[in-house]
Amino acid sequence: MAVAYPQFFGTKKVDTSLMVSSSSSVSPVVLSQDELKKVAAYKAVEFVESGMVVGLGTGSTAKHAVDKIAELLHSGKLKNIVGIPTSKITHEQAVSLGIPLSDLNKHPIVDLAIDGADEVDPQMTLVKGRGGSLLREKMVESATKKFIVIVDESKLVNYIGGSGLAMPVEIVPFCWEFTLKRLEMLFIEAGCVGKLRTAGGSGGEEPYVTDNGNYIIDLYFKKDMGDLKDASDAILRLAGVVEHGMFIDMATTVIVAGKLGVSITNKL
Repeated sequence: MAVAYPQFFGTKKVDTSLMVSSSSSVSPVVLSQDELKKVAAYKAVEFVESGMVVGLGTGSTAKHAVDKIAELLHSGKLKNIVGIPTSKITHEQAVSLGIPLSDLNKHPIVDLAIDGADEVDPQMTLVKGRGGSLLREKMVESATKKFIVIVDESKLVNYIGGSGLAMPVEIVPFCWEFTLKRLEMLFIEAGCVGKLRTAGGSGGEEPYVTDNGNYIIDLYFKKDMGDLKDASDAILRLAGVVEHGMFIDMATTVIVAGKLGVSITNKL
């Protein structure tokens, strides 16, 4: 089985000593998307060591990592782990599994965080927050020494927004339509269209409310939005914006599981 995706991130960001592959004489095993997510998650958990403070991500991929950490704790292979959850739903999952928890007030420095992503570009920039937890995720993952991103191959994009799916922006509820229009105007040349996220998805009527009591505007782009740091600064300068879903220069490791195998890319 060939090594997956080393060319995607470019040679400068690939640590070939950490690539995972198997003999070419072995026939490929077809895995479902959820199984690929589990492969990536379990590989990331191999980096967790006893005594660590661990950021616990949110979403369908991160859920597998939290499950595995709990399994290793109960088996005694991991000890003295403290988890920092990135959402209420992850907090509930961790409590149900018996993982000891704390917060950034008591543990302002996190040893390792594991989380999924909605998009990953060749520079290891991420889009996160389609699950609604972008603010708490960014707070925890900006406080970590090592941030491992776990994805299946479908999340790889040539540029941020390239999937055609949403780039979320968390905003205060006050005059949300005004904020939406200002966000659209920032990226008018990229064909940006903003939509208020609703609790029932596209067919819902009530606004989706984050764990922090805010709303989310989902931005959709027809073209590349340009320099991402400039875009980030422009978004955050708008009064009413709380945070956006671009995670720039934050990921230290990206684990990708796909049909060709698993790759581990370290940011050098």
